[in-house]
Amino acid sequence: MFGDMMGMMGKLKETQAKVEATKKRLDTVTLQESSSDNLLNVTITANRVLKEVTIDDSLLKDKEQLEDYLILTINSAIAKATQVNETELAAVAKDGMPNIPGMDSLFK
Repeated sequence: MFGDMMGMMGKLKETQAKVEATKKRLDTVTLQESSSDNLLNVTITANRVLKEVTIDDSLLKDKEQLEDYLILTINSAIAKATQVNETELAAVAKDGMPNIPGMDSLFK
């Protein structure tokens, strides 16, 4: 019994280390998002850190329009980054979980 428990604890620590390594790697994964007309471009990491925003000069003439573009484009970039982040971390967690009957359905 203790051997199984020690084995599971070791596996959980290994998984935790893999999760941390994956989080660090996701800092280097960048995603690009653009407005539909490419007047605003955003670069974000898979850990949802905004890295760059480029704005076409034509958007600088209308404050409200620029604000709308920023909200839509940044929210879209965050959604994409969140999807990548969650997919990557779920894969690591699923791979590292001990085989407990019924638990496999949680990570599908």
